[in-house]
Amino acid sequence: MPDTAADAPMVRPTWAFLFAHPAHFIALGAGSGMSRFAPGTAGTLWAWVAFLVLQPLLSPLGWGLLIAAATLVGWWACTVTAQHLRVADSGHIVWDEVVAFWLVLWLISPTGFWGQLAAFGLFRLFDMVKVGPMAWADQTFKGFGPRGGFGILLDDFAAAFCTLIVIALWRA
Repeated sequence: MPDTAADAPMVRPTWAFLFAHPAHFIALGAGSGMSRFAPGTAGTLWAWVAFLVLQPLLSPLGWGLLIAAATLVGWWACTVTAQHLRVADSGHIVWDEVVAFWLVLWLISPTGFWGQLAAFGLFRLFDMVKVGPMAWADQTFKGFGPRGGFGILLDDFAAAFCTLIVIALWRA
């Protein structure tokens, strides 16, 4: 139990918190995780828009490198932000949705709006329901150190993997 109000978990991050540290800005998805309603969905929508903006600028190799770098930077940012929020996996930390959904969109490309919308719906479903591999990742990697930061990312990568399996079966 926290001894003081300063040690209490931050239920909802503030705008001052968002800009107080670069890790916060990254982990909170440039503010998309500040949404009062469904921050994970808001973060995934932000990821989709960012993908559409960056898609004409990046080659497939560029996307692979961006996703790899974003994963490593995100691991650090999610770890630091969870520690500062004093919440092991706050719903306001959405960088995990961003990177995992970028991975989905990159691997299903080229596809049009309806294919991307289906991927969005499947990804959100798997991320919210947390069954099978998502539940395992979510329960196994909890904490406030690097293991916890990795866990924040891992359950969303599991949701991305399940999304990609359904899309592959759908396309077969």
